[in-house]
Amino acid sequence: MTDGRNFYITTAISYPNAEPHIGHAYEAIAADTIARFERCKGKNVYFLTGTDEHGLKMKQTAAKNGISPRALAEKNTARFKEMAVALNLSHDDFIRTSEPRHYRSAQEMWQRMTDNGDIYTAKYAGWYSIRDEAFFSEKETIVDDSGVRYGPGNTVVEWQEEDTYFFRLSAYE
Repeated sequence: MTDGRNFYITTAISYPNAEPHIGHAYEAIAADTIARFERCKGKNVYFLTGTDEHGLKMKQTAAKNGISPRALAEKNTARFKEMAVALNLSHDDFIRTSEPRHYRSAQEMWQRMTDNGDIYTAKYAGWYSIRDEAFFSEKETIVDDSGVRYGPGNTVVEWQEEDTYFFRLSAYE
């Protein structure tokens, strides 16, 4: 029985560019522990987990393996689902960003933010690490003797410039 209070918890939705590892399990177990604890306190808990099947990391890994990003996602998402069963997770839903229901909800949210003036375009530039999925400043990088630039995690970074969309967070400060 719930006391009427809602509690929402989610894991990061993992990239299925490889099979799940101990870090994925750790996060899932931590989220599951919190979900179970909040249920014990009488809250109406909704626990979400899943996979993000888009992005450069997926595209590059698939190409290296000679398969399509979709095939890579199908193969490894099955492993993430198996992990959830093996860990006896109490999640309410497993979402995949390739599912039509995800498209619909993402489009609806995007439209609401656009209509509210919360989305704008601008140029973004910096040193980008594909593996880390992060931009780094010049001073966070080093250049080795061969001229290759590395980020803090010893991953190769490349200069990226792109027109992109931003969320107007300053409107909510």
